[in-house]
Amino acid sequence: MSVTARPDSQDMRTWAVSARELVKVYGAGETSVTALRQVSVAFASGTFTAIMGPSGSGKSTLMHCLAGLDTVTSGSVLLGDTELVGLGDKQMTLLRRQRVGFVFQAFNLLPTLTAAQNITLPLDIAGRRGADPAWRDRVIDTLGLRDRLGHLPSELSGGQQQRVACARALITRPDVVFADEPTGNLDSRSSGEVLSFLRMSVHELGQTVVMVTHDAAAASYADRVVFLRDGRRTDEMTEPTVERVLEALKTLER
Repeated sequence: MSVTARPDSQDMRTWAVSARELVKVYGAGETSVTALRQVSVAFASGTFTAIMGPSGSGKSTLMHCLAGLDTVTSGSVLLGDTELVGLGDKQMTLLRRQRVGFVFQAFNLLPTLTAAQNITLPLDIAGRRGADPAWRDRVIDTLGLRDRLGHLPSELSGGQQQRVACARALITRPDVVFADEPTGNLDSRSSGEVLSFLRMSVHELGQTVVMVTHDAAAASYADRVVFLRDGRRTDEMTEPTVERVLEALKTLER
């Protein structure tokens, strides 16, 4: 495996999102649980990174802290050059709305809205009149949704619904898209389609994607895999394959 420089050894402006000496503790006293132990990691703009580790390794906690969905106990989280630690609730809400996209295992589409309306929902909530038409068309065509825009979620397959969720995450041109087990509810064919589209959003649209997954096949679509164990960053891999990822996970579980 190859390990890149720690985030404190390069200009922070090269990173879409980064963490330094991140600690997250739940509870207090004898019942406290330390989920993250001084984790330092950075994610370059225009890359697709998977975060992996055994159950309880802290991978979902790390993503939630990076995305501003959870507070940190100590350390630093930068979205671009904006420090998230210490932001008020209103500032954090605006930051997530304007600069972060989310794709979750559950599609979270509104059942009474068409695919097109679900895609543009973040813009409506933010009070923005609409996406740049060229960008909207590029996202829709990249995700292969042109002929599904008038359909309700109930009229779409699981894979199509998740592609709508991906388009919704991309429509605001966020700094980072965070994907939490995005293929967890999909069959293998639909999973491959969604992962291919996430990779295309990086390589063709210039987006930055950070994905939490337990699936070696899903991780193989990424440019890089970061491994955690017991709340610590242990290693990373570039140009992952299913076989290499599985071997790395076996090593972590020994």
